[in-house]
Amino acid sequence: AGPKMRTAGAMSTPITPQTPRGVAFFERQFREQVAAADYALNPFERALLPLLWGDVLELGCGLGNLSLAAARAGCRVTALDASASATADLARRARAAGLALEAHPADLRHYVPARAYNAVVAVGLLMFLDPVSARALLARMRAAVRPGGIAAVNVLVEGTTYMGMFDPAAWCLFGQDELSGAFEGWAVLHSQHAQFDAPGGTVKRFHTLAARRPQ
Repeated sequence: AGPKMRTAGAMSTPITPQTPRGVAFFERQFREQVAAADYALNPFERALLPLLWGDVLELGCGLGNLSLAAARAGCRVTALDASASATADLARRARAAGLALEAHPADLRHYVPARAYNAVVAVGLLMFLDPVSARALLARMRAAVRPGGIAAVNVLVEGTTYMGMFDPAAWCLFGQDELSGAFEGWAVLHSQHAQFDAPGGTVKRFHTLAARRPQ
């Protein structure tokens, strides 16, 4: 099971009645994963990792499993997430490994990248924003990809019936082919629809897409 690690402790993002449900959901999950040293890549991250290169920006990095793997593969990574627990743990592990990785907490609803990157990634983030913010951030992600670089995005799509992790005021299900349409004219490197069973007989339906911006 690997070595035990200390819990997030003082690093933790406080959970209050005003904390958005999605943030609270993942904050609790991150604390449990840090305590258990559970840093495995999920299937979406495993599929996208070989496509990342150069300067990488990951939005909604969580515990940073993908960011850390990309840095180990030689990328220079900036990783951002709403969870201070997750980004503090990631920064600590990156420093210990001597990797070119910066991790910072950030409110991503209105985040504007300050520069362009070779790869911009968001796995499991946009569904936790309201529809206007989600689609606006997707557009800003597109704009932050250098010519010849890639965008790698994972979203929940219509047909998803598991809603327990969402804040009632902030969630977004994309159309089945909406993500593909957002990257029309880009070279599609990876596109996969997937469905997973969820509690209470519900389902989660995802679309994961990676596309290269024209030179």
